[in-house]
Amino acid sequence: MMAYAEKTSVATSQSVMEIERTLTKYGADQFMYGTKPGSVAVGFVMSGRQVRIVVPLPAKTDKQFWLTDTGRDRSETAALKEWDQACRQRYRALALVVKAKLEAVEAGITTFEEEFMAHLVLPSGETVSQRLLPEIKEAQRTGKLPPLLPHVG
Repeated sequence: MMAYAEKTSVATSQSVMEIERTLTKYGADQFMYGTKPGSVAVGFVMSGRQVRIVVPLPAKTDKQFWLTDTGRDRSETAALKEWDQACRQRYRALALVVKAKLEAVEAGITTFEEEFMAHLVLPSGETVSQRLLPEIKEAQRTGKLPPLLPHVG
């Protein structure tokens, strides 16, 4: 299966500018972007709600970039070109997700909170997903989940 925009020629900087333009168009009044090895983060404020989306990026050392489909070694230049392509794909996917979420909210399909809940920043500085995912994973691991339909029967 092909990944969205896996052969894109759009530079990561262009994707970041597109994300900022999209957010501004839909009413964001603050925007930030940052990277560190292994991830990119986009943050914004819209109607007083802070959102932070962190996207993992592939490691330059991942063997998928250093080996061809037939298992032969790639040169450093070729490997870094493959890695850069994978990063550009992630940035394009991020631009698509942000635009799609905001358009769904604008069209009344969903609410801002429903669409961005996992990425809403809490007063502690962590996102809703950072706070809740460990608890959800533990409940699934232990099997201690509430009844699916507690008010039936």
